[in-house]
Amino acid sequence: MSPPFSAVNRGIAVCFFAVQALAQPGSAVSSEAGVVRQRASELMERAERSQALFGNRIKALSEVEALARDCAQRDWDGYGAAAIDPRALVGAINFLRAMPDGLPMPEFAGEPDGSISLDWSSSRHCLLSLSVGVSDRIPYAWLDGTDRGHAVVRFDGWRVPERVVEAIELIARNGETTLRTA
Repeated sequence: MSPPFSAVNRGIAVCFFAVQALAQPGSAVSSEAGVVRQRASELMERAERSQALFGNRIKALSEVEALARDCAQRDWDGYGAAAIDPRALVGAINFLRAMPDGLPMPEFAGEPDGSISLDWSSSRHCLLSLSVGVSDRIPYAWLDGTDRGHAVVRFDGWRVPERVVEAIELIARNGETTLRTA
């Protein structure tokens, strides 16, 4: 008898995160370490193309990569904006990969400083915007009716901070359910 679907998904997730760890830059500098990192990255890219395993996360990853290509040259906005920094793209991709299942996927925009904006909006009075740049610190701001605020969290590349998860859930709950889900 085959294992329950949830057990299979947990096993796939464990394997995926193990491969993701190998794909991350680390302190190893040997040529062999470089080959392992490259192969692990290629494996992750192939696995993420599976709609059955990753749902709309695939579409979001494709969109953020397309944004980075569209904004790859300085002055992409006609007002002197910096090109999207490759480290910001890696940070945004890692953020999407780390998002818990069931959360809505964001929309993306390039920022003039080379960062990438991840935005959730369920109405013009209910929104959340994160700015993923070159550091592990992610500033974010939200508006929920008359409640608004801003903060900065540290993103370790593996786990979305709980405050941000709660903010995304709040926006999704208060919205008109027009957001895409993972």
